[in-house]
Amino acid sequence: MRRISRREFLKLSSLCPLALGLTRYAFGKPSDLIDGEHIFVVKEAMFYEKLPDKRIKCVLCPRECVIGDRERGWCGVRENRDGIYYTLAYANPCAVHVDPIEKKPFYHFLPGSLAFSISTAGCNLNCKYCQNWQISQRRPEQTDNVYLPPEKVVSLAKQTGCKSIAYTYAEPTVFYEYMFDTSVAARKSGIRNVVVSAGFINREPVKKLCEVVDAIKIDLKAFREKFYREICRGELKPVLEAIKTIKSQGVWLEIVVLVVPTLNDSPQEFHDLASWVMDELGPDVPLHFSRFYPMYQLKSLSPTPLSTLERAREEALKVGLKYVYLGNINPMHEANNTFCPNCGRMLIRRLRFYVVQNDIVNGKCKYCGYEIAGVWA
Repeated sequence: MRRISRREFLKLSSLCPLALGLTRYAFGKPSDLIDGEHIFVVKEAMFYEKLPDKRIKCVLCPRECVIGDRERGWCGVRENRDGIYYTLAYANPCAVHVDPIEKKPFYHFLPGSLAFSISTAGCNLNCKYCQNWQISQRRPEQTDNVYLPPEKVVSLAKQTGCKSIAYTYAEPTVFYEYMFDTSVAARKSGIRNVVVSAGFINREPVKKLCEVVDAIKIDLKAFREKFYREICRGELKPVLEAIKTIKSQGVWLEIVVLVVPTLNDSPQEFHDLASWVMDELGPDVPLHFSRFYPMYQLKSLSPTPLSTLERAREEALKVGLKYVYLGNINPMHEANNTFCPNCGRMLIRRLRFYVVQNDIVNGKCKYCGYEIAGVWA
């Protein structure tokens, strides 16, 4: 076996997203190296107001933190330096992968395609069941990051055959500037942009984001303020407003609800949530109910019973929603698949995150010609 040189190794590794952690300097010298390990670029943040005494007010998310000099906001990734607010989560992702788009999940957006997926550290919520808590509840200097500027993200997405770039895993709101600049660069290269978010973001930032992205999936944690306060340390109302804003801007929208036993699984809550989606967003927005598994600080709870998820789906279909799915369940369950609301035929069959049948032709049911809501090409 021929022994390869370090230069050859770095060149080969830079083509493999799964090897990014091994190729910290394979993408060129950082423009503003901070500590050589974690934070490479400091960039002025968007959406903040200057206050007296070098204080600032962040208006990116509903927390609207007022931050003194040399302090950070609640999310831990944005810092006030001499009255100028900076993001420390720019071009330094700690998670980089190629995923099926169905894993996000998006079921009505370019089915069967791949998404180049990135995330930095940080979040503006603190969900007790977070499955990505190792990065979402960390600061950028506490994670193992790589230098990956927007243009390189786009280049790698193209090299790996991805039709989209996904801003995902932790909370993209906190790396807004990185996401925004990468989205602009991606669109110039014909790459789509998809966002996986909790939707805890103010109206103006989400409106501006909608100018450069193609699809947003919102993790709607529950339909009760009590759950948001006690389980996520957030608020429900701003999330609902963000969802309505996304819909009004014409960006493709899907909603996921993780059903947590004893906390957000009552029949009345299922009814209220589904009715709100129907009344405010319409029948064509896909709604996913996903199974909870013990995680992070909620390890004492049991996984969601399948019967609970099926009741949630039944209620959502009853109020008039056309596309209701169940996640984290047996891959053979029919609720993984897409059916025509008109003729009832199965159109997309999925096995876990993979499409094995797609009978949607030019956005319509192959059998009866009914138009299926989504982005298909």
